[in-house]
Amino acid sequence: MNNAPHRIVFLDRDSLIANVRPPAFPHHWAQYPATGHADVVERLRDATIAITNKVPLRAADLAQLPKLKMIAVAATGTDILDLEACRERGIAVSNIRNYAVHSLPEHTFALILALRRNLVAYRADVEAGRWQQAGRFCLLDHPISDLAGSRLGLVGYGALGKSVAALARAFGMEVCVHTRSPVDDPTVRQVDWDELLETSDVISLHLPLSPQTRHMIGAPELARMKRGALLINTARGGLVDEQALADALNNNVIAGAGFDVLTKEPPPDDHVLLKLRLPNFILTPHTAWASGQAMQVLADQLIDNVEAWVAGAQRNVVV
Repeated sequence: MNNAPHRIVFLDRDSLIANVRPPAFPHHWAQYPATGHADVVERLRDATIAITNKVPLRAADLAQLPKLKMIAVAATGTDILDLEACRERGIAVSNIRNYAVHSLPEHTFALILALRRNLVAYRADVEAGRWQQAGRFCLLDHPISDLAGSRLGLVGYGALGKSVAALARAFGMEVCVHTRSPVDDPTVRQVDWDELLETSDVISLHLPLSPQTRHMIGAPELARMKRGALLINTARGGLVDEQALADALNNNVIAGAGFDVLTKEPPPDDHVLLKLRLPNFILTPHTAWASGQAMQVLADQLIDNVEAWVAGAQRNVVV
């Protein structure tokens, strides 16, 4: 945008375990391992470019930052920002795209496989000595189901959904998709919401959180799923009513769930899903995106976005 040195502040540098190269233009750089909301304005007071992964920037914060011209989000989701306030103040926003197309789908299938084959329950049995006391060579106390021949229902069909679909086909699964946009892919079948809910053996969520998608799966939707179905969420916690999910799992409404995200992160100790001690529920701490390879791609793209904006180019621009 100009040749004057930019002041760049990375608010939560420790959230990205990768090499972040220096931008190739004159700049001053400051970074903090993490930033609480009370420190946001002070740390960004002289910044022209802010980098944030999960530190929120709301309208009241932006109103106190007249020098801020760009926010580079070190993630795909931009729900941490007040985008309308950014538009009103002429603050450009960029995000990261298509960086975890291997990491997140592999994590998704790690959850699916562990649940379909009851790995958590069988590991607990071994640790409790039950296999050692069995009267035959194997222990078969929990059901095991193949993926081949079953139906995967994908909600959302962007880059991540497509990568998950490719893995599903390799396992011999039928793939159906529910998304607002037409799907031009002969390897999948686009279905309406009712059919996806009622016929899928596994439902996996791959769409952003918005007012329209918040709690898109609650008690009524869980009740309509097949009793033997799994629900997988590696997208955003707010897509699912977490109390309704806990109730459904406790009452055997569905067969199991694998989650990598929660509505509040990190969660409070009394979070309803942390209280579950069930072999058919697996919760991981928002790590699906975080392979070493994916984080380096993210870091490189992050600086690419900043350099493009300074040069006056449009790259991964949200606002």
